[in-house]
Amino acid sequence: MSETSDPHENAAEWRNWVGDQRCTPAAVATPASIDELAAAVRDAGETHRTIRVAGSGHSFSENVCTDGLMLRLERLADVIDVDRSTGLVRVQGGITIHRLSRELAAHGLAMENLGDIDVQTIAGAISTATHGTGARLGNISSQVAELELVLADGSTLVCSPEQDPEVFRAARVGLGSLGVIAEVTLRCVPAFTLRGVDAPAPLQDTLERFEELALGNDHFEFFVFPHAETALTRTNNRAEEAPRPRGRASAYANDVLLTNHAFELFCRAGRRAPRLIPRLNRLVTALAGRSERLEGSAAIFASPRLVRFTEMEYALPRRHVPQAVRAVMEMIERRGFAVPFPIEVRSVAADDALLSTAAGRDSGFIAVHMYRGMAWEPYFRAVEAIMDELDGRPHWGKRHFQTAASLCSRYPDWDRFQEIRARLDPRGRFVNEWTERVLGPVGGFPHSSDPPTRTAARG
Repeated sequence: MSETSDPHENAAEWRNWVGDQRCTPAAVATPASIDELAAAVRDAGETHRTIRVAGSGHSFSENVCTDGLMLRLERLADVIDVDRSTGLVRVQGGITIHRLSRELAAHGLAMENLGDIDVQTIAGAISTATHGTGARLGNISSQVAELELVLADGSTLVCSPEQDPEVFRAARVGLGSLGVIAEVTLRCVPAFTLRGVDAPAPLQDTLERFEELALGNDHFEFFVFPHAETALTRTNNRAEEAPRPRGRASAYANDVLLTNHAFELFCRAGRRAPRLIPRLNRLVTALAGRSERLEGSAAIFASPRLVRFTEMEYALPRRHVPQAVRAVMEMIERRGFAVPFPIEVRSVAADDALLSTAAGRDSGFIAVHMYRGMAWEPYFRAVEAIMDELDGRPHWGKRHFQTAASLCSRYPDWDRFQEIRARLDPRGRFVNEWTERVLGPVGGFPHSSDPPTRTAARG
């Protein structure tokens, strides 16, 4: 292992994007090659350290936190190969979606669908079933054609629909619990233009037409502030015209000054005087007008996020979305929660990854947020109770209060995932308190102890 990739003892505290998830790993490694990555994993096994992989830290859950070895993949962040004829693009796991989109654009390619934040690493987005919106489009993990994992013993395993298909279905949303995603082959599409239209609409009409709107647009989502009766809708549809990018000044004024700095002021005012929140929310909604953009897909999909918040999101059978939104809005009024952030609603097509939040069903997603420094847990618990009644599955990268016992019945292939997990990581290296809570211990062994030696099967 090169000197620059050696794990640093007494590593500094790690924090996520918001700063509300923190840990102090015993060591941190930043490998620059698969060989260095494999060596770091083997060394952790020899010293009986557990391992977690940190991407860009844009997760709201404690899934990365560790007191063992933290792997950082920022030096494994290159595009390895681009085949324009097939659209297959091979990249290293540490590349951010923002950089990936720029590299793809230079080759006339794009991802078919992305979320509204692009700072995540591709490995982190895949591992947690991160998604955008589009009723006929899957989450980011569904765009993966092949994965190369570094397993707990330092060996590598390549999986795809043709090679180790069951491992592939597990590893596409592996939660960092099967191995380290070293390289990814993505199925990309020719670069395309989107016409994005933001417009207010009556909330009740939007809810009644949700299925129609979701299926009638390439990408549809909406936001609604508590105490308001207007939905802020966003539709993005493919256009044949060439992009007409906004000028830098216009983009800065809208995306930074209005969407972030002005909204931050409203949130601060609400935090200081919670009784004003209903009035502020209605004011923010009233100020939102219609706007239209014609730009390349990546520029339309992603928006800067400068206001700090924490978040919970649930996937539901899509038909339950209107009922769920109404229940959350009514609950906020009834319980008197001070909520300065909107509820966000999106949709995603079904896929077959074993632990994908959209596994086996077309899904709607409902996300709730709370501004930093404000009490979030009572609100999130109340929302979660509603989602539990509607067969909800929590987003793996966001806050929730579920356990393995409450989650196992929500995933038809739960046991298959656990069997693959025990086979690939028999000694429980890729674990922490979060994985023990949401997945349970590997083979019944808590992460603080070593189970008897087993022989790991590798593809």
